[in-house]
Amino acid sequence: MKVLQFTPPVPKEDAVVIEEDLLPHFYNFLHRHKELQVTLIIRGEGTLIAGNYSQAFKSGDVYVIGANQPHIFKSDPAYFDNLDKQNAHAIHIFFDLERIPQAFMNLPEMGSIKKFVDSCTTGLQLPVQHTAHVGEAIKKMVGKPNLERLLSLLEVFQYFAKEVTGWKSLSTGFSNYPFPESEGNRMNDIFQYTLENYAENITLNKIASIAHITPHAFCKYFKQHTRKTYNNFLNEVRINEACKKIISGDYDGISTIAYKTGFNSAINFNRVFKKTTGMSPSDYKKEFRHKSA
Repeated sequence: MKVLQFTPPVPKEDAVVIEEDLLPHFYNFLHRHKELQVTLIIRGEGTLIAGNYSQAFKSGDVYVIGANQPHIFKSDPAYFDNLDKQNAHAIHIFFDLERIPQAFMNLPEMGSIKKFVDSCTTGLQLPVQHTAHVGEAIKKMVGKPNLERLLSLLEVFQYFAKEVTGWKSLSTGFSNYPFPESEGNRMNDIFQYTLENYAENITLNKIASIAHITPHAFCKYFKQHTRKTYNNFLNEVRINEACKKIISGDYDGISTIAYKTGFNSAINFNRVFKKTTGMSPSDYKKEFRHKSA
């Protein structure tokens, strides 16, 4: 497995391409492409990794993925249990900036849109108060001819630029992705193994063996490519999974979630949860119930 160079299956002359996925699970490989991507998750849950950033994704979310930003929407394990059901549904818009003349982007009327597009290098998540409006606009773009697709996308970008504040950045401050194919292969193996085995005791020796390097070399390698330790990344994945369990309500108690997500004690879980989310598990539960009321 590697960071695949993905090419949208579309006519070569189109600057804006729309792909609607209705599948058992989302595309299961770390990949990147030259096009800027706007994604609406209509149905499905899992973990998003974008560059060196990870978080849970769910139905209704809208994301903007930067051009050439390695990413994966990894569906939860349950989606791989029944491959006959089409439980994952999303609309992806691919915008190839290389097909847009620079003179057009430099028009005064395009100023706010150009500024927004230039800010998307590390990926963004749309604030929840805007997702219903933007989601409907994205759904209406499906099936439109090429010129109407372009104009509709520019309208969405104008809305992003003029009406939306408080974007969530999909970055931890490190936006360089210099992965050659061989390194992408290694990073994808590390990410995939972590997402599939986060509840286990993943030792440094074990994850280093997945990367086919020594433990000492692995620590330096992972920090070089992500600007964080592997333990920090693993904890982010585990807390993402804990948040999903809290939201679903499918648990007996906070301590049960702690052990099911790979933590060796409820005390350690509470500490890491608060450090990662800014609130305790119980406060997170209350906050979610408040927003859902």
